[in-house]
Amino acid sequence: MIYDALENKHGLKHDPWKALVVPRPVGWVSTLDKDGNVNLAPYSFFNGVGDDPHYVMFASSGRKHSLANAEATGEFVCSFCTYDLKDQMNITSADVGTGVDELALAGLTPAPSRFVKPPRVAESPAALECRYHCTLSLPGKPGGRKAPYMVVIGLVVGVYIDDKIIADGKVDIAKTRPLARLGYMDYAVVTPENVFSLERPSAAEALGRKTT
Repeated sequence: MIYDALENKHGLKHDPWKALVVPRPVGWVSTLDKDGNVNLAPYSFFNGVGDDPHYVMFASSGRKHSLANAEATGEFVCSFCTYDLKDQMNITSADVGTGVDELALAGLTPAPSRFVKPPRVAESPAALECRYHCTLSLPGKPGGRKAPYMVVIGLVVGVYIDDKIIADGKVDIAKTRPLARLGYMDYAVVTPENVFSLERPSAAEALGRKTT
């Protein structure tokens, strides 16, 4: 099948878009408002966008608290969600309104960051402390809402890693069991059984590869 993505006339029971761009890591974004109140929300449109220096992004549908707070204070933290924290993550996805401490609501513990003011999630095995860089407003569909999505980009100024997930000088991804967002209400988890390695070939090896 093929369909007009702008008209979104796919004829299916549910929109397939989010089920195609998978898996997506879940970034647990913590911020502080101007009064010092903590906000915590999960974002599955989240990823790294740079290596040296490190940049991360998360996309907000409308001007949500995470976006507004990051712009106002210039800081945010991305803690990583794991399978063991899936229920707490789900609780923090609820739109509970201004003034509610989602960390407390989900039974999570705030841990002080080293380089920025917003706390990280203490139960998470890794977190990225970020300095707000910019917001990129994406144009909406013709005749629709103006810029319904905004991409927040942050410069990573600090990286927290729990020593328990470091083995032989590397982060043991399988040990952390990262949570990934799929389409609809579906999630996935990375486990030791589905982790494998591939060595990148040299140009000569790629060009000299025999095909059948």
